[in-house]
Amino acid sequence: MAIGIVSYGAYVPRYRIKIEEIARLWGDDAEALKNGLMVYEKSVPDIDEDAATIAVEAARNAMIRSGVDPSRIGAVYTGSESHPYAVKPTSTIVAQAIGATPVMTAADFEFACKAGTAAVQACMGLVGSGMVDLGLAIGADVSQGAPSDALEYTAAAGGVACLIGKKESELAAIIEDTYSFTTDTPDFWRREGMPYPEHGGRFTGEPGYFKHITNGAKGLLEKLGTKPSDYDYAVFHQPNGKFPSKAAKMLGFTKDQITPGLVVPKIGNTYSGSCLMGIAATLDQAKPGDRIFATAFGSGAGSDAFSITVTDRIEEIRNRAPTVSELIKDPVYIDYARYARHKGKIRLA
Repeated sequence: MAIGIVSYGAYVPRYRIKIEEIARLWGDDAEALKNGLMVYEKSVPDIDEDAATIAVEAARNAMIRSGVDPSRIGAVYTGSESHPYAVKPTSTIVAQAIGATPVMTAADFEFACKAGTAAVQACMGLVGSGMVDLGLAIGADVSQGAPSDALEYTAAAGGVACLIGKKESELAAIIEDTYSFTTDTPDFWRREGMPYPEHGGRFTGEPGYFKHITNGAKGLLEKLGTKPSDYDYAVFHQPNGKFPSKAAKMLGFTKDQITPGLVVPKIGNTYSGSCLMGIAATLDQAKPGDRIFATAFGSGAGSDAFSITVTDRIEEIRNRAPTVSELIKDPVYIDYARYARHKGKIRLA
């Protein structure tokens, strides 16, 4: 029995702030930052946008692409580390907005930047067991970085929704298998009630990102008996442009394999939407029969790896909704003052 992606949809806010503008305010070296991070600008939510509205837009694009009856959706799971409510699910908002209620289950997921792929795995399980016909998994964030913190240069906004099913005639991409690697590694955290996350800075890359990405990826390759050259494309979590490029090289994937899905230089790190955004950008241009290898990472820490094969149906659904490249086009650039207002960084005592 094949389980896979019936449809997908992305959303990226139009507002952007350039690295030079943030560096100007804090007196940092913009060129050094751009060269080190391989990020040149990042997306910024509008004043009335949050993880819920972004999730809704992504879900609507996925439904437009699919053409399926939303009442068939039996589960909606939204992964985010910036849910707008501490107590009130984002997923019920999404389900109501797309017409999937009331005969369905919903929950919100949290696992830093891999909450979206964790939702995909949960939907795969429900669909595979026959408990639901279709499941909708979403990764959406309006990620936070404290003023002058290193995260402020990359923490961005965006989201992706994946409709998961098992009817062969509906699958645009088959998820051949998945593999996860998880440990308790406190590289990044935010306590309840705190406005900004904390992190271990540059010392967290090896025990956090690289350890989990490489072990998750190697685990799936060994499980399937495949090698990097068996894949046409590869996607790795994109906290910046440097990390996924290094991870790909460590694992034996080429620059040509990761370039189509490497969107972080133009929009920053969309956190729970990051790996899924890379997958969506790749699906936007992949051909039937192409294989995609993807590995998400979430601080705390864990990775989810996926092996995906594109089907003929991709050609039928691809152009029904905006592609990632279309969503990235025509940005509206703002200065730091407007950025601070949009992100709620200006607080009254």
